[in-house]
Amino acid sequence: MKLVIIIGPPAVGKMTVGRALEKITDLKLFHNHMSIELVLNFFPFDSPSFSKLVNDIRFGIFREVAKSELGGLIFTLVWDFDCKEDEEFVDEIIAVFKERDAEICLVELSADLEERLERNRHEDRLAAKPSKRDVEWSEKVMLYHEKKYRMNSREGEFPEKALLRINNTHRSPEEVALQIKMHFDL
Repeated sequence: MKLVIIIGPPAVGKMTVGRALEKITDLKLFHNHMSIELVLNFFPFDSPSFSKLVNDIRFGIFREVAKSELGGLIFTLVWDFDCKEDEEFVDEIIAVFKERDAEICLVELSADLEERLERNRHEDRLAAKPSKRDVEWSEKVMLYHEKKYRMNSREGEFPEKALLRINNTHRSPEEVALQIKMHFDL
């Protein structure tokens, strides 16, 4: 069993790379917005019910996959590296899979802001993430997050975690997925 967590800022290509990786491995993709978009049908983003349900769905999936016969899971998320709660969330996910002796593979994507703003408008992204379809609003949020949060780690920041860092500004999702597959022997 393997757990691949793909982290990085919004529109860096986490879902797209995850889809490409899913095609060349026996891992299943559970991208961040699968739970978010479902719950947004019922509760607003900033409500306690939203947070609770998203968390319940995610950890329900994590626990069931971890104890299943599946080859593993690819999960994507944005991590604010200055937020202790974000690190604890990632550690909590890892703990579910470590209980089953899963191999943990962390991948951090980075890309230039201009490229990410362009990717924010891609058809695949908008199809999978209805909450991002108001592109003007989505871009404003991205620019705000860019100033407020640190969404890429510093070199050597997490020596206890095996972290593969990839700048995918000028690389195809398939090329990045192949690098991940080869690096972690997936």
